[in-house]
Amino acid sequence: MELLLEPSTWAILAGIGLIAGFIDAVAGGGGLLSIPALLTLGISPHLALGTNKLAACFGSSMAAFTYYRQNLFSPTLWYQTFIATFLGAVSGTFLVYYIDKEWLEKGLPLIIIAIAIYTLVKPNAMGCKDYVPLKKSASGLKQWLLAFPLGFYDGFAGPGAGAFWTISSTNYYRQPLLYSCGLARAMTFVSNLTSLAIFFILGQVNLILGLSMGICMMLGSFIGARSAIKFGVQFIRPVFIIIVLIIAVKLAWSAW
Repeated sequence: MELLLEPSTWAILAGIGLIAGFIDAVAGGGGLLSIPALLTLGISPHLALGTNKLAACFGSSMAAFTYYRQNLFSPTLWYQTFIATFLGAVSGTFLVYYIDKEWLEKGLPLIIIAIAIYTLVKPNAMGCKDYVPLKKSASGLKQWLLAFPLGFYDGFAGPGAGAFWTISSTNYYRQPLLYSCGLARAMTFVSNLTSLAIFFILGQVNLILGLSMGICMMLGSFIGARSAIKFGVQFIRPVFIIIVLIIAVKLAWSAW
């Protein structure tokens, strides 16, 4: 694809990348902004997905590194989760080429709305003061049961994967919310990078677009992660609920 974009178009893409990176670092779901923005340029859906994975790698890597620097994520505790997420993403990315996604597109909004309602009505949905950071790794089976399906989902579809990671790992591992945010950002980086490699091999990545938007997403992710760490659950919870509801409405509108 030969790029003949106006400066104003590049500016819009940069702004969308910045906002998408911020959203991803706090709650997940930035792809709902970046993927439609890429599609408006007239590129194919698969090329948009692959290009978005390149941009998302910048954002998720910056967010994960920020949480890691603040001691909110310890890679040594999650090596089984890394492997399971990788294999799940490989399976999901390849399968998306051979299966009709219509059933997922129609059912996914209902799942996401259920998550939003659950977060609203359950006081401890995003953790409680009794939750403490893990001192040792969870069992390998427990890590695989959560990580493989989430990695598969991010490779297969993707919208809201970061939100799924955040809310599920908080309750599944009973750890503080910020630690779940750190885990979520690290694992979405793994699945993004895995899917990117496959899309790249299949020739479905536009390097110029992906790198340009990715730099902006990296900056947005840095700001978002620092904001989440500074203001904690009082900041994350309302942003999370708002973004999850927007994701649900957007997906429902497109599918139904």
